[in-house]
Parts: sequence; structure tokens; C-alpha cells
Amino acid sequence: MGLSKYEQVMSRAVAAMERSGRDPAELTVVAVSKEQPIEAVLELYEAGHRDFGENRAQDLGDKASRLPGDIRWHFVGSLQTNKARSVRPIAHLLHSMDRSRLAGAWVKGVGLPPPVLIQVNLAAEPQKSGALEAEVEPLVAECEDLGIEVRGLMIVPPLGEDPEASRPWFRRLRELAEKIRPDHPRVTELSMGMTDDFEVAIEEGATMIRVGRAIFGPRQ
Repeated sequence: MGLSKYEQVMSRAVAAMERSGRDPAELTVVAVSKEQPIEAVLELYEAGHRDFGENRAQDLGDKASRLPGDIRWHFVGSLQTNKARSVRPIAHLLHSMDRSRLAGAWVKGVGLPPPVLIQVNLAAEPQKSGALEAEVEPLVAECEDLGIEVRGLMIVPPLGEDPEASRPWFRRLRELAEKIRPDHPRVTELSMGMTDDFEVAIEEGATMIRVGRAIFGPRQ
């Protein structure tokens, strides 16, 4: 892999945080390692990175079993209800809570369930997962009633050629979080921005970005 791509991403992220008048230490960069070899993840780990993202339950389990135990694994893909029990013991944070049935499955198991983000489908795209805007606050409340800590919101905006096309969606997600925060004060994280638009996401308030290709190069 080489670390130059990673260093460039981190430098760009820091610059975007500083442009926004924010402390770079407040940003979590999730290195999305899906379809990347163990060696690439280990190289980044040895450089000091600890937050990695996977989008398939089987791949998460395989990598977690072969890599150091202090990695913070983020599950960033759509999660089938029947796979929740295999992801739950490994995940540091689930980015894709989006429905009642998944909440019911996530709470089952030993001890407290890992915290979650609510995935929001603001554009109501039928091919994408995510709660619709009107469903978000009720789902947050339901999760909290079940004992699941909801730390924030996540979005995958509509695909666009220009990173600026994502800006209105990022802004709307931030505004939605601000709207529900008085009743749900723990909803502080905003997971938004990927390889092509993470700087725009940071400018609009992202506290987490999910970057794969810009760090690791093309998927293997």
C-alpha cells in the first residue's frame, strides 16, 4: 500500500478541520478496509492507526480474528438481522442502524450492545438502506428504550460527480441531528464523507469520515 496516500488523507482532513475552526483531534478517520488484504491493514496499524471499517460480517470476523485486539472496528455496511449476532461482539460502533428489527437483534447478547449511529436516507433512494427522515427520531427513541446508545447519525448521499453536490445532504444531516439533540443529547456524532467528498463533509460538521480508496488504493 505505502503510507503516502494515508498521510495525504490525514493532511487534507486536518486542513479541512482547521478551515472550519475545529480541533483536528475531534475527527475520527475510519479507514475502510473492505476487500483489502490483511497486510494493508497491518501496515496502517503499525503506523499508529486504530479505526478501521468493514461492510460484511464475514470479512469483519475474519480480519478481527487475525489482527491485533486493540483495533476499533466500525461496521459501515448494511447489516442483515441474522448477521447481527456475529458483528455485535466485534464492533466498536455500528454505523448502519436503520430499522426496528435490527435494533431488536442488536440488543440480544451478553452485556451491553455496542453503540450505534442511525443511518439516514434523506433522499429516500429506494436502492439504499437507511431510515427516512421522519423515522429517525422515533428510531432513536426506540433504541434508547432498548438500552442501545445512539451516538449520532450517518449518511451515504446520492452519487454525484462533484463533491459539492453532497454538501446540501451533509448540511441537512447536521441540521437533523441538531433538531433531535435537545431530547437526545448523546446524538453528537456525524458519520459522513468518503473518498470523494470527505473535505466537504468536514466543512459541514462531520465528526467521522469513512475513507477507503483514497487510503488503500483500488480494492483488491
